[in-house]
Amino acid sequence: MEQLHVETPSRSYPVYIGEGIRHQAVRLLEPVLKGKSRVLIFSDANVASLYGDEVKAALEAFHPVSFFSIEAGESSKSLEGYEKGLTACMEEHLDRQSVIIALGGGVIGDLAGFVAATYMRGIAFVQMPTTLLAQDSSVGGKTGINHPLGKNLIGAFYQPEAVIYDTETLVSLPDKEWRSGFAEMIKHAYIKDPEFLAWLKENVQSVDAMKKDTLRRFLKRSIAIKADIVKEDEKESGVRAFLNFGHTLGHALEKVSGYGDMTHGEAVAAGMIFSMKLSNYLQLSDWNIKEEASWLEKLGYDVEAPSAFSPAELMEAIKNDKKVQAGELAFVLVESPGRPFLQKVRESDVLDLLTEMKKGGVKYD
Repeated sequence: MEQLHVETPSRSYPVYIGEGIRHQAVRLLEPVLKGKSRVLIFSDANVASLYGDEVKAALEAFHPVSFFSIEAGESSKSLEGYEKGLTACMEEHLDRQSVIIALGGGVIGDLAGFVAATYMRGIAFVQMPTTLLAQDSSVGGKTGINHPLGKNLIGAFYQPEAVIYDTETLVSLPDKEWRSGFAEMIKHAYIKDPEFLAWLKENVQSVDAMKKDTLRRFLKRSIAIKADIVKEDEKESGVRAFLNFGHTLGHALEKVSGYGDMTHGEAVAAGMIFSMKLSNYLQLSDWNIKEEASWLEKLGYDVEAPSAFSPAELMEAIKNDKKVQAGELAFVLVESPGRPFLQKVRESDVLDLLTEMKKGGVKYD
């Protein structure tokens, strides 16, 4: 088992990574559960059928444990899903000494974390991620839900008490979900660690390669990068904004494609390539787009996904993104691996680039 420690101004907490460690949840969570009154396991229907009973059985030997399950998928990360979660807390008589355990992927982690952050003005919660994508979302304390007008517009910074990352749960993931999570690892490498990026490019040329025994190595490195950034900037007033590389267009793609048709990571991968094109277009970098896109396409990402949608519709979604500053578009761009920066961009430049992509141009410019 590997262990990392995340330090933030509001809370410090351990991250445990290893195979089968969900079975050690009682021991690992002893400091968190000590003196607590009740536990509510918050999950979705898919994960609940795989791991819900065993996690519940392990914990209820020591604490009163109840279970809440919601429909799987991004659509549950909504005002309606949030209300259902709060209702479950009330119906199960959770008090301020209770703990919520988020057992599932990024949707469950974000939703359960937001419920924990706001129920009775904040109760303890633990992340137990079961997807590769959640290696990013389970660390750092971003919680929240979507609104029909935009992704993650409602939420709170609220750190967990601990993260238990059982890599054995990743076995059940379809290839699409492996790609989704791996895109966030790629993002971490682009913005912070050129050596890690080079290692990934050399060692991961297919989805099958993501699943090899080296998984724990790059999982730990990816989480460490995220932890270092969060330690420096917990509430995204500075360098933490760089974690949004690929996300401005990525969130727009998720919205216009209908929240769920395109995974978060697939959208982010396309968003990273678009950001490289944009920085080249603005003469702020000199990316070899063909080379970068070729690697991502080999892994199964559709980096030309923006060309399938209306530029005007994408533009409208981008303008509703939470990263817009005083009405101006702000993109995280990367001059070269490890050298990110935040750039205000004219709407006309973004629209021109999206329009050229729609026409089939600037594919590798």
